[in-house]
Amino acid sequence: MDWFPLWNSLRIAGIACVIVFFTGIVAAYYAAKLPRVLKGILDVLLTLPMVLPPTVCGFFLILIFGVKRPLGQWLLQFGIKFVMNWYGGILAAAVVAFPLMYRTARGAFESFDENLSHAGKTLGLSNTYIFLRIRMPACRQGILAGTVLAFARALGEYGATSMLIGYTPGRTATISTTVYQLWRTNDEKGAFTWVLVNLMISTVVLLAVNLLERKKDK
Repeated sequence: MDWFPLWNSLRIAGIACVIVFFTGIVAAYYAAKLPRVLKGILDVLLTLPMVLPPTVCGFFLILIFGVKRPLGQWLLQFGIKFVMNWYGGILAAAVVAFPLMYRTARGAFESFDENLSHAGKTLGLSNTYIFLRIRMPACRQGILAGTVLAFARALGEYGATSMLIGYTPGRTATISTTVYQLWRTNDEKGAFTWVLVNLMISTVVLLAVNLLERKKDK
């Protein structure tokens, strides 16, 4: 059995998760401090990938990063081609997983007791120190839950991924695209095997989220 789809899915989801972890936290931190109107507008823009069909997200990514588009042609000068390359899956997975990380982290930051931050400032602590040593530890359960959910979303991504990088065995194949291709070629046994693999990974992810939520409630 060729395990490349599993390895490729894990590396795509892992790298995408790292990207959305940092970008989601930064966006959530500053969005939580914005006035209500601006926050609402930013929320709409940043969470659109969560409500749009994944194929629509993939279509927009092709419009932006396609080799015939200005940005795609510019990136091609540096040997970067997101279309039909495995690392294009990172871009697709990051786009669809970002809203989960952003919304969860923003909720955690909004529930943070700002009196702790004010107390730190009266003691002469820097904003960086307060953020890293006070705010982040206090919000860690929500942030960790968002990270796990973002990873799970990136791992199971199909629509945007199939639009942007397609399916090439040994190059761009992921678990989701492999399941579809095997089913399409009447290999139900092979498709079911990968479904079980994905099911086991998803179960572990959900158990991790539930564990984090229980710790948060204590």
